[in-house]
Amino acid sequence: MLSKRIIPCLDIKDGRTVKGTNFVNLRDAGDPVELGALYARQGADELVFLDITATVEKRKTLSELANRIAHHINIPFTVGGGISSVEDVNVLLQNGADKISVNTAAFKNPQLISELAKEFGSQCVVLAIDTRKEEDGEWYVYLNGGRTKTGMRCVDWAKQAAELGAGEILLTSMNHDGTKQGFALDITRTLSTQLPIPVIASGGGGTMEHFVTVFNEGKADAALAASIFHFKEIAIPELKQFLFENNIPVRMLQET
Repeated sequence: MLSKRIIPCLDIKDGRTVKGTNFVNLRDAGDPVELGALYARQGADELVFLDITATVEKRKTLSELANRIAHHINIPFTVGGGISSVEDVNVLLQNGADKISVNTAAFKNPQLISELAKEFGSQCVVLAIDTRKEEDGEWYVYLNGGRTKTGMRCVDWAKQAAELGAGEILLTSMNHDGTKQGFALDITRTLSTQLPIPVIASGGGGTMEHFVTVFNEGKADAALAASIFHFKEIAIPELKQFLFENNIPVRMLQET
């Protein structure tokens, strides 16, 4: 059985790590390179760095930051924010990124997923989906860092993206983001059981039990969290030990 992955996420704004609740009220959480290096030492399986205002501000993700990160960590890392072309991805991979995350640009131009998968391989292409459950009970796709609602159902977009060549889905529940009340189990389970590619659950992780639940009930392949790691509420070694004791297959630090 494949090991479940624990992935700290670093949202970057103006070169600093920030964290908010439900996508707003951002506060500073530290230097992204220092935090990334710390998480790598603690046994994180991967890292995700998202330049959260790149698309809105219509600029490119910081390749220079990717380069600095690559020199300080020894685990795979994904970079996202403002990526809209093969050329953008080329620059990031040349600067040390292992994977890239696309969101708004891919939704507006789905062929971008196919182009990136063909050029770099599906394993390099992570499709990030920001989704919100509406009053009708459906989960809808949001763009531009959660600012713009679309009429597309999350499950439909995820299936289309998988067919186009996305290698992984990074699923963030806007309803749960930053609340620490637990992950969105229903939509995570729907995608995890209906898609042929891995699903990373994001949004709502607040206790170690939440991670057990998202793996057992949500069927997620990986779980991503931010503030609980940044503000030292949960340490990765303790979380992995807890998962191990609850019969969740994880890669323990001493195995490396």
